[in-house]
Amino acid sequence: MTLWRLPIVDRNAVSERSDQPAWRVLLGYVGPFRTELLLGGLLSAVTAATGLALPLVVRDLIAGLAAERVVTGLLVLMSVLVLAHAAVGGVASYLLERTAESVVLVARQRLVSRLLWLRIPVLDDTEPGDLMSRVSSDTTLLREVSTRSVVYGVTGVLTLLATTTMMALLDPVLLAVVLVVLGAAQVVLGVVVPRIARAAEHTQESVGAMGAAMERALGNLRTIKASGAEERERDRLHDSAVRAWRGGVRAAKWHAVAGGTGGLALQLSFIMVLAFGGARVVSGAIDVGTLIAFLLYLYYLMPPLRELTHVAGQYQVAAAAVARIREVETLPAEPHAPPAAPPPAASTPAAVTFEQVRFRYRPELPEVHHGVTFDVPAGGMTAFVGPSGAGKTTVFSLLERFYEPDSGRITLDGTDLADQPLADLRAAIGYVEQEAPVLAGTLRENLLVGAPHAGEAELAEVLATTRLRAMVARLPDGLDTAVGHRGIKLSGGERQRVAIARALLRRPRLLLLDEVTSQLDAVNEAALRDTIADVAGTTTVLVVAHRLSTVTMADRIIVMDTGRVRVIGTHAHLVATDRVYAELAATQLIATA
Repeated sequence: MTLWRLPIVDRNAVSERSDQPAWRVLLGYVGPFRTELLLGGLLSAVTAATGLALPLVVRDLIAGLAAERVVTGLLVLMSVLVLAHAAVGGVASYLLERTAESVVLVARQRLVSRLLWLRIPVLDDTEPGDLMSRVSSDTTLLREVSTRSVVYGVTGVLTLLATTTMMALLDPVLLAVVLVVLGAAQVVLGVVVPRIARAAEHTQESVGAMGAAMERALGNLRTIKASGAEERERDRLHDSAVRAWRGGVRAAKWHAVAGGTGGLALQLSFIMVLAFGGARVVSGAIDVGTLIAFLLYLYYLMPPLRELTHVAGQYQVAAAAVARIREVETLPAEPHAPPAAPPPAASTPAAVTFEQVRFRYRPELPEVHHGVTFDVPAGGMTAFVGPSGAGKTTVFSLLERFYEPDSGRITLDGTDLADQPLADLRAAIGYVEQEAPVLAGTLRENLLVGAPHAGEAELAEVLATTRLRAMVARLPDGLDTAVGHRGIKLSGGERQRVAIARALLRRPRLLLLDEVTSQLDAVNEAALRDTIADVAGTTTVLVVAHRLSTVTMADRIIVMDTGRVRVIGTHAHLVATDRVYAELAATQLIATA
């Protein structure tokens, strides 16, 4: 058996049940590490046993000294017990702490695996900062409770029972005194612990809200600076931080009350045992050695009692975190089997059909598509034009199955998209979004996002196709140059060409280009038109465009207006026959004159 072998995270194995109690969910996280926990528990039990044996040795040592016997053996035994207690306890602590870190790792892997496959409509309704908080902050809270609640809780109870048994054998009267004091403390703790749970839940929600506010500000920092809104955003972030602080202080207050109650009960127990025990020694009911042994057991009773009190409080905190983690684990996710086969070396164009497609982004919002119907044959270039809000970009989102149509049918080569494995569908499509996002990392890493196994020859080919070779030559480390957060070190036109190169490396059968010329100068736009013309020979190219220069080169133009296909034709035909297209063309001609 290999210790520390982490379990493989099955992304499809996340339970969809959200009504499980927190303790059952925690056991689910801890289950893969049952061997390590069992070993840690056994070592903790050995540690506790050495501690329980020590008072008996001390009692015999005192009795031997009083009788003037040789106590060398007892001194050696006591030293061995002390050393064993420290050594075994240290190994047990390390074992359990490492196991706890492993539990956190698995929880984070499960959450990340869930987040990356969430359905786009779910992300539309969720704050990214709050999701990041659940991965980082909430999972961290599992570290302590995953071991303490399982191992320390069990060993604490066993130690508590063993200690009270030994105390009962020494003097049941003194034990009764201790139990009365501890019982009163338990009543107080029964009131305090639920308040810890409520405070912890509020704190985690506040931390998530603060993460969402921070992501909102840092993700749009240039807009905030350009608008002179730094102070207003600062106040917003400060307010969210204060709310998190208040929740933390409230939880700390009840933690302090719980800890103080437990500490006070133990101190009172110690004082009562001294008082009553002293009286019993004077009366001859017990001897001094027995009183000292009882006090030592009382001393050993304190750690498991503190531990159990701490476990109760930490469990409430973890229960709040588990609830937030479970919310993510039960969010709807896409199926994510890998593509059935790698993309072919030479792709064949795909045909696309929309049949009476109706769609709205949310039930309460108006329809974006009102029975959209069109056919795009395999190969060539098709341009979508129309006023803003006509539903052009939504066509691409539906083709990628980011969203599902409310009714109607969308096919690729005659096969309904709903019947195609999602990974295979997306492997056949290259998509360049309107914002042309670039990820933090190197230029090479960005290009290989969708084609990680592409070789140097393929990279060189796509760099030449997208006119990026001159830019790469200027960079200090070439393709291995870091492009910064969201590609900030690249110009807008460069980011667009990088996004196009990334899509072309996938060798798509269908290439979707959403406003790809919006940030290009005239020279680069002309070069990109040549690139699109070349690609259209082997790939079906769909373009959402507003520039007339891009539209006129299309084999067919689909004019959309108010969520419907108004007309389909060539540029010359539409200028002569369709008023809306003629107005759009005239506007663009004026803009480019």
